[in-house]
Amino acid sequence: MQNNITCTSFDRIFHSCGRLWHIRRADMDKLWEAMGNNDEDQPPYWNEVWPSSLALAGWLAERQNDITGKACLDMGCGLGFTALAGQWLGASVTAMDYEPAAIEYAKLNEKLNTVSGVRWEVMDWRRPALRPKSFERVWAGDIMYEKEFAAPIVRFLETVLAPEGRVWIAEPGRKVFSAFLETARKGFDIEKLCSLPVSPLTHQKIPVPVTLWELRRC
Repeated sequence: MQNNITCTSFDRIFHSCGRLWHIRRADMDKLWEAMGNNDEDQPPYWNEVWPSSLALAGWLAERQNDITGKACLDMGCGLGFTALAGQWLGASVTAMDYEPAAIEYAKLNEKLNTVSGVRWEVMDWRRPALRPKSFERVWAGDIMYEKEFAAPIVRFLETVLAPEGRVWIAEPGRKVFSAFLETARKGFDIEKLCSLPVSPLTHQKIPVPVTLWELRRC
């Protein structure tokens, strides 16, 4: 079935997980303009497919047999790429983001890539509205930007993760991530899975070093 959606200069078109993806983005300049001088607004990090998401999607492809048929959560889904990749690989994915605009673009990208079945939710991880301990796999790419994020993210994971569940987090080596690891060690066993250079989809020529982590309940 063909989609009547026209490609724009803001789109990202790339191969991952054995197929071509077409991810629609917003005009970043207009997003910044809309923010104005409101210091309470978070920068529109959601409006990009970051190297961490590319690494995470590759991991999901490697773990396809493990995620197929499982209840999975994409935490901070942004434009929806890793949620769509997981669903396409056979998982039963719920995807959440704090920004309503991100979810609207994620839904558009679901149609654009002919992937169906993702449950999209606008949600703040400080106020989870999901059934406790209901997700066997939770994943997130590049979600730690501030130290104060660490405690609410850990509490959220403690709430939603099934007893034998796994959490996979991809991050590009920000110093702030150490605050998350320190907080998470109080309730989770943490394993560094791998580190690898990932070429970004932007014009940056230098690969970004991305590390994948796995968390399990102690």
